[in-house]
Amino acid sequence: MTPETAAAYSLLTAEAVRARAHHLLAIGLQDKLPHFLIDTDRLTSVADLVLAVTCEAYPTLDVPFHSRWRQFVFAGKDRWRAVADSSPWRDVAARARAEFDLVITSVFLDAGAGPRWRFNDAATGTGIGRSEGLALASLAMFVDGAFSGRLQERLRADADRLRHITAADVARGFHVTTANPLVGLDSRADLLRRLGEVVAAHTDVFARADAPRPGGLFDHLGALAINRSIAAPTILAELLHHFGRIWPSRLVLGGVPLGDCWWHPAMVTADATNQLVPLHKLSQWLAYSLIEPMQRAGFTVTDVDGLTGLAEYRNGGLFIDSGVLVLRDLTLAIKPHEVGSPLVVEWRALTVALLDELAQVLRGHLDMDAATLPLAKILEGGTWAAGRRIARERRGDDSPPLQVVSDGTVF
Repeated sequence: MTPETAAAYSLLTAEAVRARAHHLLAIGLQDKLPHFLIDTDRLTSVADLVLAVTCEAYPTLDVPFHSRWRQFVFAGKDRWRAVADSSPWRDVAARARAEFDLVITSVFLDAGAGPRWRFNDAATGTGIGRSEGLALASLAMFVDGAFSGRLQERLRADADRLRHITAADVARGFHVTTANPLVGLDSRADLLRRLGEVVAAHTDVFARADAPRPGGLFDHLGALAINRSIAAPTILAELLHHFGRIWPSRLVLGGVPLGDCWWHPAMVTADATNQLVPLHKLSQWLAYSLIEPMQRAGFTVTDVDGLTGLAEYRNGGLFIDSGVLVLRDLTLAIKPHEVGSPLVVEWRALTVALLDELAQVLRGHLDMDAATLPLAKILEGGTWAAGRRIARERRGDDSPPLQVVSDGTVF
């Protein structure tokens, strides 16, 4: 392995995301970042808001982990559980593979939908936008067998089928029309095709117990477990290593695609990773979402707090809208910005670090620790919902405080 390749792999970890985010926060606290001023005194009022939002949804503070599974619950009904509990699985592993298939395809379709798009939900007769709409649309496609290569087995995703998914397929499943546009439609379909290609090409990982399918990752992770126990950061590392080539062409170091990793001039190091800031938002969202299928199949997932907060616009918007982060140039709030711009990278990295700081404040308020109030529960309770609430209060349409040009594969 060359030094550059080793350096690249060092960025494909949750530890690297956290360390580099906190490095930028430290620079910001010295007032040396180009785009944001930081007022950590406001974290106390943010903690009060997050706690209030959390107690409304979970009065006993019995908060589940932040994951895609929460968004399959709508109008009081857990739609996936209703399907899964009535299906004749051969064993717990068969259900786990299907749940991996579902959540992997769903998360890959998850990046921001844009303000105008709605999924027309037949069960309730309502139009549902944003993340909840994306979740229910992808679930409906999965349950209808849109990703399956077997006529008699709908609840699965097969590499061969995914390799031939078209933008028209996604548009049909997501009810996209000229009057109901979805941001990044072509990119989402391309991401699923890339997923199919990677899964088909790596049968040692994805076809241990079945034909090549994303759900084969369950068997791979199971083989890595020791005494049926696996650490959450290990799940993330495997996702980053095996799915790295799925993401659109971005930064590559030593022949290794770096995925959701970007340049920022303040992130100075003495090696080949100079100015590189890894964030891995969708991959971490997916890692959080794979915990529950592993647990249902009888595995223990440890070190959940080894994952980081998610660098996305709800959590990030919470810190801008609450005044923890203040733009040096306020006119930048009215201009669109590319996702790889230093401004957006700085915002996202500070979001990751500030979520850790906020977690400490919340735990202090509640006399709890990381074991009793892990970050995964704070995100769910939590910061994401508080970010949406304050966005709605400030702008009415739930839009984030910064305009980010999305290709449907990051936010």
